[in-house]
Amino acid sequence: MHFVEVILPLSLAKTFTYSISEAEYHYIKKGMRLAVPFGKSKIYTALVIEVHQNKPTLYEAREIHQILDERPIVTEIQISHWQWIASYYMCAIGDVYRGAMPSALLLENETLISQKPDVFVDESLLSDDEYLIYQALQLQSSLKVQEIISILNKKNIFPVIQKLIDKNILMLQEEMLESYKPKLVRYVRLHAKYESNQALGELLETLKSANKQKEIVISYFQLSATDKKPITVKKLVEAANSSSAIVKVLIEKEIFEDYFLQQDRVDFSGKARERQLQLSEAQQNAFEQIKNSFTQKEVCLLHGVTSSGKTEIYIKLIEEYLATGKQVLYLLPEIALTTQLVGRLSAYFGNKVAVFHSKYNNNERIEVWNQVLQNSEKAQIVIGARSALFLPFSDLGFLIVDEEHEQTFKQVDPAPRYHARDAAIVLANFYKAKVLLGSATPSIETFFNAKTEKYGLVEISKRYGNVMMPDIELVDLKDKYFRKKMTGHFSDTLIDGIGTALSLGEQVILFQNRRGYSPLLECMTCGHVPQCQQCDVSLTYHKHKSQLRCHYCGYSIAKPTHCHSCSSVDLITKGFGTEQIQQELLTLFPAHKIGRMDQDTTRGKFGFEKIIDSFKNKEVDILVGTQMLAKGLDFDNVSLVGIMNADNMLFHPDFRAFERSFQMMTQVSGRSGRSEKRGKVIIQTYNPNHNTIQQVTNNDYLGMYTEQLYDRQIYKYPPYFRIIKVTLKHRDFEKLKEGAAWLYQVMSQNLNIPVLGPEEPAINRIRNEYIRTILIKIPQNSSVAGTKKTIQKMLNSFDAVAQYRAIKVVINVDFY
Repeated sequence: MHFVEVILPLSLAKTFTYSISEAEYHYIKKGMRLAVPFGKSKIYTALVIEVHQNKPTLYEAREIHQILDERPIVTEIQISHWQWIASYYMCAIGDVYRGAMPSALLLENETLISQKPDVFVDESLLSDDEYLIYQALQLQSSLKVQEIISILNKKNIFPVIQKLIDKNILMLQEEMLESYKPKLVRYVRLHAKYESNQALGELLETLKSANKQKEIVISYFQLSATDKKPITVKKLVEAANSSSAIVKVLIEKEIFEDYFLQQDRVDFSGKARERQLQLSEAQQNAFEQIKNSFTQKEVCLLHGVTSSGKTEIYIKLIEEYLATGKQVLYLLPEIALTTQLVGRLSAYFGNKVAVFHSKYNNNERIEVWNQVLQNSEKAQIVIGARSALFLPFSDLGFLIVDEEHEQTFKQVDPAPRYHARDAAIVLANFYKAKVLLGSATPSIETFFNAKTEKYGLVEISKRYGNVMMPDIELVDLKDKYFRKKMTGHFSDTLIDGIGTALSLGEQVILFQNRRGYSPLLECMTCGHVPQCQQCDVSLTYHKHKSQLRCHYCGYSIAKPTHCHSCSSVDLITKGFGTEQIQQELLTLFPAHKIGRMDQDTTRGKFGFEKIIDSFKNKEVDILVGTQMLAKGLDFDNVSLVGIMNADNMLFHPDFRAFERSFQMMTQVSGRSGRSEKRGKVIIQTYNPNHNTIQQVTNNDYLGMYTEQLYDRQIYKYPPYFRIIKVTLKHRDFEKLKEGAAWLYQVMSQNLNIPVLGPEEPAINRIRNEYIRTILIKIPQNSSVAGTKKTIQKMLNSFDAVAQYRAIKVVINVDFY
């Protein structure tokens, strides 16, 4: 008797045993995929984790359908790492497997399959089965796996589909075919032969009779005198009130010459410079210190102020590891950042760079997966968001977690709810690789680990090229409103600052951490605020679409004309989001182009690129955005950053509110003045004397760290205590209340550590489910693994109580 142990891509905590023949027993290896029957009629793609000869005692092992791979596509280390994630983050191994695999490698009954457009198919090369599927797709656009089973009249269809996918005839439906090309902008400059004053005089003389051509040349001089930046054909034609045909004539006469740029000229100097990357003295010191620290410690924290040139140091280190033939993984918190970084790294390492994140479609993801698995030239360096952690590395030598403090490294839903930084450190441990964490504002836990010498610590306190840190100015909103010096949500100080920057041809970034137009619509007569029907929140007003939307479940209604409660027509909006700021700017600075970057404007695979490119191309003068802007983007021409309202971050009911606000404001400020000129930051706030805001102004990370650490110790928070958050959800309020109380009783009696709850969170109903939370705080000295085992036992007994079985329980370990 031969058996195989598999993981199914379902939320199940245990593995399953299937029976196999002797031939299969010798052929199947750990990490291959099998198609197996499960339940009455379903077939799933399972992953082999071992082959053995132990018969299962509780059930009769069923036979597998077939083997899907010729060689393992998942490595042993990956499997061990997934098991660690499952046990540490208390989730089912099936969840980890499902989350880790590109969905095209997990064919399921419901997967839709369609034919690739514009592909020539030589029908004589298809087998009978393949031909049948191909024929069926001529008649309808897509088929479900179930339908193909009935067409071929057999269950064993995955290999056929797989072959057609390999032949590039079929594709899985989830793919969106999109391709994005950055726009080329056409610029003009005066021909080199007219550079001397004498030649200029002659030029104007020759154009004496051609008035329109002369006007354009004169406009060109006026523009180049006022703006010190390249002149686009569009701008020149507008300034001279002329047409592009005349510019064309001037180009033919060799008076002007035109050239195209994908972005602004700043990039070209950059490419040349990166070829022979020269580190500044501070960078070189840091580089040496990091290598030094790696001789004793596995993990090192690089704490360098914003714009201190951390990326160059990463590049140097990557170079050293590549030379030893190892793979490098570079994790970033936000897809938007990969765009910018890929450019910088490929300029340096050519096509050794592969990218992996969730906006890639199936085929692209599988391609990267296979390249990493085969240790191919093309994927020596993998850049990605947190999901890149799950790739099948064969020989990983070095991991970089950039902006390690970012909360986007923590996966919230669905399970596995892992934290990419912590999981990366464990992954590195399996490969005996080194980890470098980089940040200008490290999270308190990481800095604590560095201070207690668990990690190495290297600091850079100067910006690259000795650029000054930005000058931060606080604006007291109370005072400005009192003196009537506000226009909309802008203080006179901020308006002057924006005006000055724009007149110098520089760009401005404004930060407001709320999307939409305004968070509340209120009736002035009775005070009624429209609420979401399924969640316990007020609806956000989006002016552009003239609708009210819920940011939790997506419910939306048209903007009401009168109050639903008392029918009064006196409705006003309260609060403000990015959309409203953009509207106000249009009236304040009508001549300038204003862009906005938030979740509403960056849908689609290339949403980020489009906005970042147009900002880089200087097509947009002012960019308004949410925290997407705070991550390490690099724009050379930004001289002013404005934070519209610093307070709505500070007073969030969260133990990390001050730390997060400090990080967010420092990061946003760091986008300012990244080239020669000192940048400026204007922070509007009602609490200019608040400690955290003062710490941002003085760039005092240590002050913030010390103050927060003191509070954390008193109130039992990380890094002194580990926290596990148990969330219970159910549609029936009373049943939930009862169940939560029961679970809390059991926990507080059996765990001799602080258990808090059951608490109603600030938003206590989402998508018609009521919510209760319980917090378990585990002190440093008690065993985390032991506590988790006990908690798991209690959850199992909770699940065994019939009336509580319907309550959903979600566990989030280190939820912060």
